[in-house]
Amino acid sequence: MNPVPASGRADNLRASLWLIGDMSLNIWALSIVKAMGADYSAFQLVFLRASVGLLMVLPWAWRERARFAIVDRLPLHALRVGLSAITLAISFFAITRVPFALFTAVSFVRPILLMIFAALLLGERIKRLRWLAALVGLGGTLIAINPERSELDVGVLALLVTVTTGTLAIILTRRLKGTPTVVMMLFYTGGLALCTGPFAMTNWEEVEIGHWPLLIAIGLFAQAAQYCFLKAHWLGEAGFLGPVSYLSLVLSTAAGFAFFNEVPTVELMVGATIILGAAWYVTRTG
Repeated sequence: MNPVPASGRADNLRASLWLIGDMSLNIWALSIVKAMGADYSAFQLVFLRASVGLLMVLPWAWRERARFAIVDRLPLHALRVGLSAITLAISFFAITRVPFALFTAVSFVRPILLMIFAALLLGERIKRLRWLAALVGLGGTLIAINPERSELDVGVLALLVTVTTGTLAIILTRRLKGTPTVVMMLFYTGGLALCTGPFAMTNWEEVEIGHWPLLIAIGLFAQAAQYCFLKAHWLGEAGFLGPVSYLSLVLSTAAGFAFFNEVPTVELMVGATIILGAAWYVTRTG
């Protein structure tokens, strides 16, 4: 599918609505994970999410089965899936232990890490001012997480790990450019289920009948969010959508306050502002 509409002009208004849909659905999914994380292990939640997603992707994969005739770079696919499994499992662990707003704010460090890894692993040349913006953004992260708050240590460490592994997964996704979308999605959902299944089964907690609709909803919301994300980037311009994505910090802060009684600290808001500014500069000047 073309990155812009048939008219040749990006439809930024519709794209922004699709992106808001993506952010909203992801926040709903993460809210359920945050609420139920104390009852079930992160691996069990990821396995159930991946299984639902796999059931949704399989009919599409069957219709497009001809695209699987020639699939190359299997080691890269496997590494991407492995990193994605680690990222999702640790992120589900982290969301239950850190404020929602902090979880979202630190995730915006990803464009900065992506720039750094692109320079180190892909040999991309980075301008001096972008390196300075990266340092400022990382400084904002330290302000946001406030290392003096020891009760956040485990969750914050998990959050930093998931941002790092998630960025490496994005690097591999860039290396796999040209692979059909259906192939990427089937490998992703099937690989997640395969990677997390053994760990989920080892520590499986019996699911209460009333919890099944919510656990299934995690997978439904996540897959629907992925579709909204793709639609947004097919219709709109990346330069326009980047700043729109910052709305997710507002939505997650509202969700944390409404559902989990989380009141953002001054340090968090100051650090988040610095992170967003640095991420905007790094992305805008790319």
